[in-house]
Amino acid sequence: PDPGEVIETNRFTISRLAERWGADVTRRDIVTDDHDALRAAIQRDLVRDVIVTTGGSSVGERDLIPEVVSELGEVFVHGVALKPGHPVALGRVEGATIVMLPGYPVAAIINAVQFLRPLVAHLGRRSLEPLPKREVTLARKVQSEPGIRTFVRVQLDETETGLEAVPTRASGSGILSSVALADGWVVVEESQEGIAAGETVAVENWEYNG
Repeated sequence: PDPGEVIETNRFTISRLAERWGADVTRRDIVTDDHDALRAAIQRDLVRDVIVTTGGSSVGERDLIPEVVSELGEVFVHGVALKPGHPVALGRVEGATIVMLPGYPVAAIINAVQFLRPLVAHLGRRSLEPLPKREVTLARKVQSEPGIRTFVRVQLDETETGLEAVPTRASGSGILSSVALADGWVVVEESQEGIAAGETVAVENWEYNG
């Protein structure tokens, strides 16, 4: 990319995940942060069961999509206690459910797994299979904020005593490699304040096709 540009990965990543979960997907071109353009884009696809957007879902000056959806229909949720992935929004316009994912790639993936995956299963009248889990030992302490469900990306390393879950060094919600190189994630529940090294943790395989 040229200076000031980024490679757009969300459209491909999220659409391929949705296809893996059983959705019939149409990919659309990027829409600028313009109120009228976003409104027209939503209205164009109201014949669909679900419209998924990425980016523009937070509370900044250019984060317009929740406002547009609210004008056309209703926003049920705007912001959840997840990290990464707080600024997700969920709404409905006419007969279409709108899933407004954050623009940061890791946050978009986590929210897609948490909200879009069960929605696709529900609309397809399929039971939602739980993500496969593997219990291993946590190699390093992980921290989290009480009251917030935290997703810690980990790699599995073979040691003399068995498998260990090693948290990825890169943990920012915009660092796509932190999920690309991970073998899964450990969910730190809201009631916990981190997990100590040496504890047994469940590593979820988020790439499961079911």
